[in-house]
Amino acid sequence: MELETSTWMMIFFIISLVVSIWKIYAFLPNKALADDDTTKESQEELIHIVIAVIKKAPKVLTSSELFDAVKNDSKFDKEHFWRFNPNKLNQLLTQYYIQEKDVNSIEDIFNKNKGSI
Repeated sequence: MELETSTWMMIFFIISLVVSIWKIYAFLPNKALADDDTTKESQEELIHIVIAVIKKAPKVLTSSELFDAVKNDSKFDKEHFWRFNPNKLNQLLTQYYIQEKDVNSIEDIFNKNKGSI
């Protein structure tokens, strides 16, 4: 049984296609990286740290004071949250303001949680 040229071409095409798909799959990330702070769980952990820092503060903090306090908190993992910056803090606070309808500022968070320390 002799195969035609078009059949050989089809066989090599299918083999090449399978190898190419496998190579692409091998380089796609299959699991989250250890220092990936963009996952939902990491974001929630970070917002809990921020809220805890606001609760522990003796007075209402400004945004820059809050940023420094979060960076110096014992629960804050500098290696895991290596992308944390003032802009990220503002984004987290904005997300928290959206979730909590009665909160619109750091002062509101401080006053709301002052009694629940």
